[in-house]
Amino acid sequence: MFPHTRFLRNIQLNSRRQSQIRYKALLLTRLLFLALLILAFAQPFFNNRDMATQGERLQVIYLDNSYSMSASKGVRSMLDIARDAAIKQVRNAKPDTRFVLLTNDKPVNYHSDQADKILSDIQRVEVTAAKGGANKALATTQGILKNEGADGADIYYYSDFQENGFPKPPHKELMDRIRFFGVPVQPEGVQNVYIDTSFLTTPVLQADKSNYVVVRTRSSGATPKENPVLSLSVNGQVKSAASLDFSDKQESVDTLSFQVNDAGWQEVKLTVNDASMRYDDTFRIAARCAPNLSVLVLNEGQLNPYIQAAFRAYNGFRLHQEDIRNIPTERKQYNLLILNGVTAIDEQMGKMLNEALVQGQSVCIFPGKTANIQLLNEGLKQIGDIQIERLDTTLQSASLLQQGSALVRDLFDKIPDNVQLPAANWHYIIRAGLSANQQTVLGFRNGDPLLARYTPSGGQLYLCASSADLQAGNFPGSYFFTPFLYMMAMQSGGGSVFAVTSGNEAPVYLALNDAVERNTIHAYGAGVDVIPPQRSSGAGLNVYVGQALQQPGFYTLAAPGTDTTEVALNQDNGESLLSFRDIPALRSEWKGDNIKWMDISESGGITGRSSYGDFPLWKVCVILALVMLAAETFLLSRKKVKAA
Repeated sequence: MFPHTRFLRNIQLNSRRQSQIRYKALLLTRLLFLALLILAFAQPFFNNRDMATQGERLQVIYLDNSYSMSASKGVRSMLDIARDAAIKQVRNAKPDTRFVLLTNDKPVNYHSDQADKILSDIQRVEVTAAKGGANKALATTQGILKNEGADGADIYYYSDFQENGFPKPPHKELMDRIRFFGVPVQPEGVQNVYIDTSFLTTPVLQADKSNYVVVRTRSSGATPKENPVLSLSVNGQVKSAASLDFSDKQESVDTLSFQVNDAGWQEVKLTVNDASMRYDDTFRIAARCAPNLSVLVLNEGQLNPYIQAAFRAYNGFRLHQEDIRNIPTERKQYNLLILNGVTAIDEQMGKMLNEALVQGQSVCIFPGKTANIQLLNEGLKQIGDIQIERLDTTLQSASLLQQGSALVRDLFDKIPDNVQLPAANWHYIIRAGLSANQQTVLGFRNGDPLLARYTPSGGQLYLCASSADLQAGNFPGSYFFTPFLYMMAMQSGGGSVFAVTSGNEAPVYLALNDAVERNTIHAYGAGVDVIPPQRSSGAGLNVYVGQALQQPGFYTLAAPGTDTTEVALNQDNGESLLSFRDIPALRSEWKGDNIKWMDISESGGITGRSSYGDFPLWKVCVILALVMLAAETFLLSRKKVKAA
């Protein structure tokens, strides 16, 4: 019933080759499991080995402390997160490692320091209006490399990588001997309401009358649920307010009115109540009431009603009119000299006009109609290489408006698309040499100027090709006549409205005759006394305020024994556009063996990225180890099933 060979029939015999294959696969999965587990736990060892090589290279930490880094992520700002990560990086470094700290302001030191010194410097970093960027940081690092004599540098770039602030990959010269480690610190879902620009509707601030200011406000990111309120204050007193209603283009244009009672400089401040981002909620304008500008009009014949109406429309201009045969002997106090309807400029008058231009005054000539052109050219020769060729009696309309001219650029925020340019019933054809520096402000289709600006010396000469009456054309009654005369007068007397942008290279012109090399213009503010770059221009100075000052506010420009001028400085609104570079796209653009990208972990330290994506290397190793463990389990279970 039970022979001894019964159980032998049920045995599954395996060949020796099959047995070897199974055991080799099982051994391989176990070895891979152990190797991956070791790699996962050995990552700190590799980091320490990297730190050992760091001691031989210059370690540079760049902290982007621009205004946009004040955006919050949770309860902390981007700068706080970056600052804490940089502190952990320094503390985890090799004890004898030396660091260099760079910010947008300036390098704290132009040489490397020990970790304890760098830690205290990092903790003191705050947001600033100064501009930085990768190119600036790399160029500074190259300079420090030469001074230190190091083999190379590792620069850790902590930034939010704002879209308009981070450039394309730099030149190879800037990356020479440098390893770049990008550490993104970006906010999520942030919104910002800011004042883009603002300007007064008139070039002169009037006392005891309504003044109007146009304000353009923009919204970046999500539109706020409640309409923000825009308020206007003058010298600290609130004058008016408006509720902002943003359009589909996320902008709001509003006009606010206000009055001032006192003469002198007024501090106009526009503020929007944006709770999310506060660094760009204020726009400042420094405006002078009753600027005390003097205009001398020399008439040949009757007084011109259009010139009279232009300067009597606003306070702040003193208009004095004389016959061309009765020229005042004292003319230095006049900011603008106007020759109206003149048919002859003799040699003596030409020298007088040239003297006024050398002193920095502005001169405007409206010639009368005459057949003897040589009588006009005789005096123009004394001014510069300017000649009238002939008279053209053809009716022509101006087709060119030079928007880059100082008359247009400083007066109009935007020229209307359908604006009608003036026409002339007759005009002189004017030719000028290179030394006259001609710029056509209003011109005809054939290139002849209707109104041209010349700078043969320090002042500004404006020569109209026709007279300022309706028989010559409609220029005196046009959209441009009165504003152009205002700007001509103010170019000599210095500006009356200043709203300068930080970092802007455009100068502020000051009519300060007594300023010399030993009596230099200073800029005074809250705890600030700096000497901005300045250059003589005519009877005054061009002062480059935007290049010397960074902190927004009101500043006084003055030198001992001279008049004071107040200037408003605003931050660059480029920091207000809260749009940031897409990091995956940035990694594909900034790539190379010397460019790495890092993450800030939940613990606040920086970690590298693996080739598998955003997972750290140890996580990849742990996942693969679990896969090997599952493969081993599968092989063992398969063996038991077959054995059963």
